Amino acid sequence: MTNSVSERALRTPDELRPWIAGIKTLAVEGADPREPFVQLPDPATKVIVRSEARGRPTLLVSGPRVRAAYHAGKRQVSCTEVRLAPGAVRPLLGVPAVDLVGRIVPLGALPGPAARQLAYELRGLEPEEVVARLADVLPGLLPTAAGGTRAELLRAAVSALSVRSGHIPAHVGEVARELAVSERQLRNLFSEGVGLSPKHYARIDRVRAVLAHATELASAELAAVTGYYDQSHMTSDFRTLMGVPPRSYFTGRLPAPRSCQVIDRDAISQ
Repeated sequence: MTNSVSERALRTPDELRPWIAGIKTLAVEGADPREPFVQLPDPATKVIVRSEARGRPTLLVSGPRVRAAYHAGKRQVSCTEVRLAPGAVRPLLGVPAVDLVGRIVPLGALPGPAARQLAYELRGLEPEEVVARLADVLPGLLPTAAGGTRAELLRAAVSALSVRSGHIPAHVGEVARELAVSERQLRNLFSEGVGLSPKHYARIDRVRAVLAHATELASAELAAVTGYYDQSHMTSDFRTLMGVPPRSYFTGRLPAPRSCQVIDRDAISQ
């Protein structure tokens, strides 16, 4: 068993697009702190307002997570997660997305002027107050254009490599040819704007799709619609990114949980 987590997607105000890919609230409802809390692999960088039962809310930035993490659960933890759109990390936070991979950093420790101002604006807010404040202040902190041609190329590539209804993700080489860029240029775009290579982005997106639809489809069909060559490749990717094979994960046989860590400002450049 894992801690029960309730999630609720919030409407992203029009003035926050295209910088914000989505906003949601989460609350850990597990009563037993010995049960693990699972953080899935995630290609997004997120700004998080985290609140526990006692103490002031904490402002954090969570970079892309390349593998699942299993943490000891805590009671009465809630947060609002703001997922940054591809290409929004450097304008908002002052660093390329690759510098944040696998890291959790205090928002105010990042070098971007917009990040420091945002930390000032969000300080002391409860998670449920975040969206309204973001809509008030974020448009004034960022340029009106979302990065021009490079950002458009990146968003197109992310869309082509992603699993969605009626669309089987393309291979990296096909995407590069379709966008008339070299694979090296595509890797550079992803490093700057997402933090991962196109291939690793696609692997994470496929595994997340497997997790989302595992109860709806047979394994062979699930492998096909998520872009895998066959079921064995799906199982191998799942084991690599989740730490356990699909059968173990879905029956609750999970790795031992560990403690979370917040990384300080000096760690960003290491």
